[in-house]
Amino acid sequence: MVNKNLKVQNKLNLKNDIIFKTFFSRKGNEEFLIDFLKALLKIEIKNKHNIEERTTFYSSKVVSRNLQRGKDYKEIKQVIMINILDYEMLGFDEYISKTVIVLDKHREYEVLKGIKWYFIELPKFRKINPNMNEKINQWLAFIDDYDRGKVEVAEKKNKTIEKARIEMNYLTGDAEVQRLAELREKWDMDYTSGINHARKEGKAESQKQIATEMLKKKMSIELISEITKLTKEEIEELMKKID
Repeated sequence: MVNKNLKVQNKLNLKNDIIFKTFFSRKGNEEFLIDFLKALLKIEIKNKHNIEERTTFYSSKVVSRNLQRGKDYKEIKQVIMINILDYEMLGFDEYISKTVIVLDKHREYEVLKGIKWYFIELPKFRKINPNMNEKINQWLAFIDDYDRGKVEVAEKKNKTIEKARIEMNYLTGDAEVQRLAELREKWDMDYTSGINHARKEGKAESQKQIATEMLKKKMSIELISEITKLTKEEIEELMKKID
């Protein structure tokens, strides 16, 4: 019996952007990219040469690149930004959100259609019991690689994903790709650690500034400590600087 809550043990999956970009951009993997985009965008994709433009992750840069010297503005291709997030960002239950730009006083009128953003929030996807007959849910289960039961259903129902698993196993076994992916994961962890440290340092510095102002107003050390959570010793050090 399959435990549907069992997390897949493979550390490297498509949530790692190195793996994601390598997997979907690798020559010969066009069918995987097309199948995923058709499932998400609900459009028929026939011209494989336009796949790169349709799946770009760099909207403003791509727009400027598309407008080469001698071209007209009307020749700029539509840019679609697909953001697959491993955290919740929007305060709604939907796990797939698409943005449109509308007029303030005419919300029914869409303008500036050249760029569209999709936000896919995987934690929300994990919380529900999705219809696994829908191709986009099959792909999200495969990309998330979190619920073994969902992944197996996806691979069973979608032959393209079944083939994609073989490619993923090959890709994550590539020593060079694996090294780059692990370096990226380390960078992410180091960055998060650094941000958290900076926040703590910034908070402490802010509390010291508050304490300094309170000392100037001749407030008691006990009261300052109670409000700022600084120790008596820290406050006395600040007092010496004032003196």
